[in-house]
Amino acid sequence: MKKYKLNNLDCASCASKIENSLAKLEEVKFVNVNFANATMTIDTDNLEKVKIHIKKLEPEVEVEDLDAEKATISKSELVENKETIIKTVLGICFLIIGMVFENQIHNTPFHIGEYLVFGIGYLIVGWEVISSAFKNIVRGQFFDEKFLMAIATLGAFAIDQMPEAVAVMLFYVVGELFQDIAVNRSRKSIKALLEIKPEFANLVINGESNKVSPESIQVGDTIIVKAGEKIPLDGEVIDGDSFVDTSALTGESVPRKMKKNDLVLSGTINQTGLLTIKVTKLFSESSVSKILELVENASSKKAETEKFITTFAKYYTPVVVISALLLAILPPLLFSGQTFTEWIYRALVVLVISCPCALVISIPLGYFGGIGSASRKGILVKGSNFLDALTQVTTVVFDKTGTLTKGEFKVSEVVTSNGFSEDEILEYAAYAETNSNHPVAKSISEAFAKNIEKQRIKQVEEISGHGIKAIVDEKKVLAGNDKLLHKENIDHPVCNVEGTVVHVAIDTVYAGYIIISDTLKDDAIKAIEELRAKNIQTVMLTGDNQFAAAAFATKLNIDNYFFELLPHDKVKHIENLMIESKGGKVAFVGDGINDAPVIARADVGIAMGALGSDAAIETADVVLMTDSPSKVATAIDIAKTTRNIVWQNIYFAMGVKLIFIVLGVFGIATMWEAVFGDMGVALIAVFNALRILKK
Repeated sequence: MKKYKLNNLDCASCASKIENSLAKLEEVKFVNVNFANATMTIDTDNLEKVKIHIKKLEPEVEVEDLDAEKATISKSELVENKETIIKTVLGICFLIIGMVFENQIHNTPFHIGEYLVFGIGYLIVGWEVISSAFKNIVRGQFFDEKFLMAIATLGAFAIDQMPEAVAVMLFYVVGELFQDIAVNRSRKSIKALLEIKPEFANLVINGESNKVSPESIQVGDTIIVKAGEKIPLDGEVIDGDSFVDTSALTGESVPRKMKKNDLVLSGTINQTGLLTIKVTKLFSESSVSKILELVENASSKKAETEKFITTFAKYYTPVVVISALLLAILPPLLFSGQTFTEWIYRALVVLVISCPCALVISIPLGYFGGIGSASRKGILVKGSNFLDALTQVTTVVFDKTGTLTKGEFKVSEVVTSNGFSEDEILEYAAYAETNSNHPVAKSISEAFAKNIEKQRIKQVEEISGHGIKAIVDEKKVLAGNDKLLHKENIDHPVCNVEGTVVHVAIDTVYAGYIIISDTLKDDAIKAIEELRAKNIQTVMLTGDNQFAAAAFATKLNIDNYFFELLPHDKVKHIENLMIESKGGKVAFVGDGINDAPVIARADVGIAMGALGSDAAIETADVVLMTDSPSKVATAIDIAKTTRNIVWQNIYFAMGVKLIFIVLGVFGIATMWEAVFGDMGVALIAVFNALRILKK
């Protein structure tokens, strides 16, 4: 699988045509053509055949390696379009000369002067359009916008409307130029959102700093990051403190204070002090790599609206051509007093107006802009189909630990029973939980604060949703929830304890329990408030007991909650909520490995990206890089804005075109208005699509 740059890809329908045609080749296992950033992702063993095939479909399109594209020096828009600008100026000159001296050149024998002046101007401006349309016809590819424009303008020449033919072709080319500039600017704007990839890393070897490629760094290596430099890889600060600008990754404008033992993410910028960092992930697995990969590949998962417009354009254009042909022929044949010249002219006007480029260009740009805008705020949406799904969310379900709470557990109380001491309870619980990475287990180990002697542990068995069974010092130790005590038939004086609790039993004798305290994330309450304000139901699922769950649910003012759940229980609850939603979408927000099944099952799976498990992130449809639950509401806002803009373009383009088609049929609209109905609408739609980047 490799990605290539497609130079001169200036037509969304062309992108669709290339993708569909390549997908039919035996040598191509997978292909996705992204019009929004002019790239092709393909899995093939015969690239040369692919290039030849693309040349047959679109001769102007060139396949270029992305590395070569990066090395290309960017040119100004004037330099890039110099040839088109010169031709346009010459075309304008011939059009002006022809219109100023129209009477004189019209009265030449057989109108030779008129054909000469307007013909030269027409060919200067429109030769590429005509030749491209002709080549497409030879290849059996009819009904694209160049075909429509060639037929319309040549038809105008045939009925002696030469000034309008030149003007229409001139305006079409100028409109295409502006359209290309607008599309390229949008591509650059989106690309700028993603230009967070660090170019180098300062690797420390034998006490000396060496500038190397981030890709060459291994896990466990030590790097230093100076003030003003990008942090190249994910890692842990082992020395120094500084303020770090995370806005490129998370969208948060306020810099974060980083100190020893804090985790830092690649792509963020060190602002003040010198940081020494121990690398914890390879560059290919780092935050910045995941962001670039997720956003750039997001176009492969297209929204239903995009698929519909592509299909619509495929059938729309032939229908328009046939309708225009009937419009030119039938009225003069059926009604007396009607001339072919008049109705051919009206049919040509309809052809010019009807080009669907406003839709097929602006809609992919709108969705890609929405994905880019979300990424700038630390929200990674893996496809435009998931943007659409977010607009239909009526219920958001949250995991508790690590999602709504910080997951920073601390032992707040140890309650003893049957003659055991606090130290004994902590010691045996710490030994039983020593192999667990769960935050609760880590908090017990921190409270114990002594080295674990591994030889004292003979056996450890984890019971999912219950706790741990272990043999420590030849004693059978149980550490877990109330269900574990009942499962093992351990007599205990108390079942319901408010808060997160770990019960401990030693040799079938109840020793007491440990209360673990967790705290809500700073924006957890805000997250619930914002969703409730949108009339979105909020639900919390947790493996905690009823008392702990009730305490957090009350603080959050959440609509509903369910407690003491195993992973498969969460899936069942999600399925029930999906049935109850009656057509609305259900989103689940989680962070742990045990959340991966329910993230996959939900209509929209959302994972915490900074501290969440790789399994959850890979499974999710949306990733929140800040681990902030309030970003869920932000993602929904961006999705709705994107969809509104997309439908604005659809209604606007179709509405204006319909009006002008009616005017053209009744002979009110001329070729001049037809050009606005085509290129003017396309430009307005493209610029409207770019508004999402400011969201």
